[in-house]
Amino acid sequence: MENAAKRLKGRLTRHRRLRKKISGTELRPRLAVFRSAMHIYVQAVDDIAGVTLAASSTAVIKKSLKKTYTGNKDAAKAVGADVAKKLLDKSISSVVFDRGGFVYHGRVQALADGAREAGLKF
Repeated sequence: MENAAKRLKGRLTRHRRLRKKISGTELRPRLAVFRSAMHIYVQAVDDIAGVTLAASSTAVIKKSLKKTYTGNKDAAKAVGADVAKKLLDKSISSVVFDRGGFVYHGRVQALADGAREAGLKF
């Protein structure tokens, strides 16, 4: 349990460091990512108004995935494409990416690539 607590503390420290530098607006919201062992969650946040503009996760789009397993890169890419579609429907094409203290690798990178391929700019 001691190692898990250290990992969480390190991630939260990295996230606080990132949040000092980035903030979302109505025209360019913050695309915040949270990764768990089973799912990946993303939401577009307007930090000035304090509202979520769009959100998606593997728990929400589980039925549209080819495989039922949601903790892989293919599922993360589908989540990125889903949130990008929701934002483009609201005429938002540019975002600030907030990796949430997670390493930009694997599922976090796949989510970002899926959002970029769907038309988001960041």
